[in-house]
Amino acid sequence: MQNVVLVGPMGAGKSTVGRGLALLLKRAFFDSDQEIEKRTGVDIPTIFEFEGEEGFRHRETEMLRELLGRENIVLATGGGIVMRPENRELLKQHCVLYLRVPVAEQYRRTRKSRRRPLLNATDDPRKRLEELFQVRDPLYQEVATIVLQGRSQRVRDAVQAACKALQAERPDICPIARAER
Repeated sequence: MQNVVLVGPMGAGKSTVGRGLALLLKRAFFDSDQEIEKRTGVDIPTIFEFEGEEGFRHRETEMLRELLGRENIVLATGGGIVMRPENRELLKQHCVLYLRVPVAEQYRRTRKSRRRPLLNATDDPRKRLEELFQVRDPLYQEVATIVLQGRSQRVRDAVQAACKALQAERPDICPIARAER
C-alpha cells in the first residue's frame, strides 16, 4: 500500500494533520525533521548553523529515502523537501497531500517560533515567506496528488477534510468506513 506524504510550507500544519490522519488510517506516523533531530541528536537550527542549508538538505534527502522505503506510513515533511529534484521524484511515487496555506496564515502561525532557520536569518520574515511561497508553490503542485486549501480550522476538521479528499481521489488509502468515525 502506498504511503501518504504531507508537503507544504512551514506552518501549514503538516505534522499536526499528519498525526491525526495516521490515527484515523491506523498507520505509523513519521515527521522527517523530527527523525533527523533524533538521528543527529541536535535540532534543525543547529544543523543549519554548522552545516548550512545544503548540509541539512543532504540529510533531509537521505531521511526521505529511508522513510519512504517503509510501507503504509503517514509522513510529514519539512517545507523545503521539494527543492531537490530527486526528492520530487521520490515523492511522486506516493500519495502526496499538499497543505496549501496563504502566506498571511503561515506568518500568523510561525511569527513567534525560534526554530525556523530560514525566518530567523531575516529582518522581514513575512517577505521571506512570500519569496519561499513563490518558489516552492509550483514544486508542491508538481508532486501533489491532492491539494488541500489550508485555513484556520480545528485540527479534527482539517484531518476530516484530508480524509475526505483521500476518499475521493484514493479510496484504497482512506476507505469510507474509517472516515465516518
